[in-house]
Amino acid sequence: MKQISILGTGWLGFPLSKKLITDGYTIHGSTTSASKLALLNEEGINPFVIKLTEEGVEGDVTSFLRDSKLLLINIPPGLRRNPDSNFVLKIKTLLPYIKQSSVEQLLFISSTSVFADQIGFPVITDKTLPNATSKSGEQLIKVEKLLLENLDIDTTIIRFAGLFDARRHPAMMLSKRKNIKNPKAPVNLIHRQDCVGIIEKIIETDNWGISINVAYPDHPEKAHYYTKICEQMGLSTPDYENTTPSQGKIIVTTTDYVFKNDLYTSS
Repeated sequence: MKQISILGTGWLGFPLSKKLITDGYTIHGSTTSASKLALLNEEGINPFVIKLTEEGVEGDVTSFLRDSKLLLINIPPGLRRNPDSNFVLKIKTLLPYIKQSSVEQLLFISSTSVFADQIGFPVITDKTLPNATSKSGEQLIKVEKLLLENLDIDTTIIRFAGLFDARRHPAMMLSKRKNIKNPKAPVNLIHRQDCVGIIEKIIETDNWGISINVAYPDHPEKAHYYTKICEQMGLSTPDYENTTPSQGKIIVTTTDYVFKNDLYTSS
């Protein structure tokens, strides 16, 4: 039986784990909350409480990694809740455990936030060098480099654009805000189900040693798109600030994956 360790079985990692189990994989899944152990176990996921801190790794990470050939790291920097958090240092504390384990491949879920928004909306391809100036984006860039330079294993990095589904959509937050910036910026989003599908395909095809950026290949104007989505969802339409030039980017996806959901999918 093939085994994968997934560090982070939250909003993306949980459905991914369930899908990989149906594909015949054994999944070791981590959570930071003991209250979620029963739920993971009910879905056939071997659960572990693992927490990365700046001082070290809390939990039985050795058993979590044992006998897995693939480690998938799927945890966010968490700087919104804790702006002073050092995500780079947290990941660094994990490296010795990976080096001592059976892991031969690594899949790191990053973000297209490693690319800065700019006036003129630059086209971002897989050849574009990360240039983020935000604290979160800068830390992700450092983590990508840390993993690529310090682990002698096959590493693939996936940078997803903004994730959404019908129950968790950026429109729900934007509808409550006023004077939203960058109304003319291109939208870069991807449905959660397609994120699962893309990860699944990379694993199935053994596509290691690459870094790819992924967004749905349609980029409507931000103000138009979110106004339409809010109307569809019965939410108040957002209010935009139109006096300053909009900044943004266009994420070009170079993959032969066939998307199953467009930007207006209601499921």
